[in-house]
Amino acid sequence: MYQDAFEAVCNAAKAKTNLFKKNPLGYFVSAMVAGMFIAFGAFISNAAAAPFADAQDPMQKFMNSMTFSAALSMVLMAGADLFTGNNFILSSAAFAKKMKWSDVVKIWVVCYLGNLVGSLIAAFIFQASGAASGTVGQLFAAAAEKKMTAQAINLVLKGLLCNTLVCIAVWCSIKLKSEAGKLIMIMWCILTFMLCGFEHSIANMTTMAVGMMNSTSGTLTIGGYIYNLVCVTIGNMIGGVVFVALPYYLISKKTEA
Repeated sequence: MYQDAFEAVCNAAKAKTNLFKKNPLGYFVSAMVAGMFIAFGAFISNAAAAPFADAQDPMQKFMNSMTFSAALSMVLMAGADLFTGNNFILSSAAFAKKMKWSDVVKIWVVCYLGNLVGSLIAAFIFQASGAASGTVGQLFAAAAEKKMTAQAINLVLKGLLCNTLVCIAVWCSIKLKSEAGKLIMIMWCILTFMLCGFEHSIANMTTMAVGMMNSTSGTLTIGGYIYNLVCVTIGNMIGGVVFVALPYYLISKKTEA
């Protein structure tokens, strides 16, 4: 069951591996682009929520959540390398013995660093443009403070749940044939994780960076930034590898008649 779709996931992993080995700079740029795409999602999310926050409208959270689906839509439809999605894609190929775990980890590290660079570049440009002024900047600062002060176990578990949903969206984008169907599933998965307040490591890179640049409390620190990313990244990896890649590998595994 789902063997053809799972094989397509493994082929996607092979394509990423080939790009990484033959054109490492190109791969790093692809990861940077993904970081910027996720940053765009954070920008539109808070920009859309700001008027509702000013009006104290309860629809603020829904607008914040729904618009963030633009981020993963850009990554999957335009094409870019996102660490969280690669937790599913590359580990699927490793479970199927189509690539080595050592190569998986190596690509994950480079992809994560590329996502970080792209996220920070986008964050600084956004701040310099003046688009983070007023309520938008306040929303970023409030979100960053909440993320940096949360308990570690909560961040790990919210990261786990988040990337389970993100990787389901990635799985559907490979499994489904219709582009409209892909976009619908991306929207539902992202809407779910955002409304529930789950944690996405790459999105947090931008959110916390912009938040730090707009905070007036002095409570947001580099240490808090790193703390959040470590906890959330661990959760994201568990969600993508253990809760999506492993189950679909076992479901799709060929067995003797």
